[in-house]
Amino acid sequence: MHAGDLMTTGAAIVHPWDTVSEAVATMVNYGVSGLPVVDKEGGVVGIVTERDLLRRVELGTEHRRPRWLDLWFEPGDLAEEYSRSHGRKVEDVMTRDVVTADVEMPASEIATLMQVKGVKRLPVLRDGKLVGIVSRANLIAALSRRLSQPEAAGAEDIELRRRVLDEIVDKAWARGASVDVHVRDGKVALRGNVGDERIARAMRVAAENTPGVKDVVSLLRTLPQEAGTA
Repeated sequence: MHAGDLMTTGAAIVHPWDTVSEAVATMVNYGVSGLPVVDKEGGVVGIVTERDLLRRVELGTEHRRPRWLDLWFEPGDLAEEYSRSHGRKVEDVMTRDVVTADVEMPASEIATLMQVKGVKRLPVLRDGKLVGIVSRANLIAALSRRLSQPEAAGAEDIELRRRVLDEIVDKAWARGASVDVHVRDGKVALRGNVGDERIARAMRVAAENTPGVKDVVSLLRTLPQEAGTA
């Protein structure tokens, strides 16, 4: 299996110019602990996670040290620490050194990267553009399917899942929708969150029109309009 076979397509995102408040609201509404930060061209320029938001002045959790102790730190490090705890824009708090996966990266390499880098999720890129996100949860879900039904995920089903994802991922109306695709014996189940029932309908239609699909069940949840991605 590759990243494209495992990923959740249409991952919730934020932009560098979005506010920290908007990023937090998106994380809470979508039930995720991290968001890729995407520029105007669709490239990933950072990631903002719960870890990036632990030390905040609003919570009273910012670093507090005697002034004399600050002399042991580089000014640049102290400046970054201040920006992270007080910044109002995503670009002020995001982690810029992002670990990503190409859509063709094997599952073994994904697991190794997560373990070595200590990350829970990897933005998935195709030609340098974000097309989805693969998380530890995606790997565990794939493992669960293999353990419970070893023969269920045949080559045909894996290929069909990729076709459905390819049909959805580049659509403008799919931006901000967090959707996973499960296929068994040619039958497709759509799970995840979308911001509008019309988007859920379009997702189902796209899956139904994918060659080889026998049936589609939509289990997509519709979030309130204000819960959509920034």
